[in-house]
Amino acid sequence: MKVNGLTWVEIVRLGLVQTCLGAIVVLTTSTLNRLMVVELALPAVLPGLLVALHYGIQITRPQWGFRSDQGRKRWVWIVGGMAILALGGFGASLGVALFATEFWLGLVISIIAYALIGLGVGASGTSVLALLATATVPRRRAAAATITWLMMIAGIAVTAGVVGAALDPYSHQLLLQITASVVLSALAVTCLAVAGIEARLDRDGFMPRAEVRPVPFFTALQEIWAEDEARQFTIFVFLSMTAYFMQELILEPYSGLVFGFSPGQSTSLSGMQNGGVFFGMLLVGIAATGLKLGSLRIWVVAGCGGSAIALGAIAALGTFGPTHLLTPAVVLLGFFNGMFAVAAIGSMMALAGQGKTAREGTRMGLWGAAQAVAAGFGGLTGAAAVDVLRGVTGQDAMAFGLVFQLEAILFVVAAAMAARILGDRDIPKPVFAGE
Repeated sequence: MKVNGLTWVEIVRLGLVQTCLGAIVVLTTSTLNRLMVVELALPAVLPGLLVALHYGIQITRPQWGFRSDQGRKRWVWIVGGMAILALGGFGASLGVALFATEFWLGLVISIIAYALIGLGVGASGTSVLALLATATVPRRRAAAATITWLMMIAGIAVTAGVVGAALDPYSHQLLLQITASVVLSALAVTCLAVAGIEARLDRDGFMPRAEVRPVPFFTALQEIWAEDEARQFTIFVFLSMTAYFMQELILEPYSGLVFGFSPGQSTSLSGMQNGGVFFGMLLVGIAATGLKLGSLRIWVVAGCGGSAIALGAIAALGTFGPTHLLTPAVVLLGFFNGMFAVAAIGSMMALAGQGKTAREGTRMGLWGAAQAVAAGFGGLTGAAAVDVLRGVTGQDAMAFGLVFQLEAILFVVAAAMAARILGDRDIPKPVFAGE
């Protein structure tokens, strides 16, 4: 029987699920965050805690992957997770609307909503990646990972830009209407994207699951942690991702409080930043993967170093101006962030098969957990630090600027670590349609 993995069209269809995930999540991590801090004058630590909650719950990702492994119907977990995420996304907007009149009710709804967001992203996102990993033929996996990641970033960038334009002039009712449209559209697209894919794979008899020697989870984790390279790379992932996410919850409030941006303008700024991320990833994908220019280590170091420079510029603009350069500086930050991120993902792919034991999934799980913890910790730390420094200095520009400078220092340290622990590994060359 002829065995066929995922076609290019099916890979793009699964990439649409990632697009939908990014579209919903960006509303909660950027737009709603800005509304809580600027329009509702709530402490920045509040959205920081809520976002940290949804990242913390994503530590359960390995469990979701295990559950979806138990049958041949990952689409159930993908669609079910997206439905949970959609409910959480709308609930988070409802919580923001209630904060203005019923603070404690809004807080309770927000906590429940962000918990649902974490569960939804974990269930749907992990199951999509598991389906891609098991049903994509080896020669296409690198290209499939790049395509789906870029599609997720595109969903974030497009949604932030469109919502930003539609949200002015702001009202709670308009926010709820826009959020409902986004989450319902995301759920519908997800259902259409996954329809029939696994049924087709079953008919073609593609890739029965390999038997894996049963090993207790913590035993496998201890063996991997004992590997010096894997352990150091885990620390690098945590440090670099902490720096990556520290600005996530404070950039839009910074643009509103220091530069006078409206809700729509600051949301559009976030969209332009993610557009920069997209093109940074695209550059590395073309230059390193297609043209074979530079090693993973060079691209990671360059991305971290460039991010540090862009953050220094953003911090300086708040104090010295000119203020019209904020948008170009934020786009530049996104560009270098994207460069670093895709090169780091390539490093994970290259390192996953290294070591004394062949446990690629466990290594990726360990680094994924480090990334999730860093995302929550970085976002919360950045927001809390801004609150403290605003109280101490009494100057918004100085408070935000000091946090951006701290983030820049972390990127410099991460660059030094990458230069030391990463070898001159190349990104596996992708195979394009027809090869």
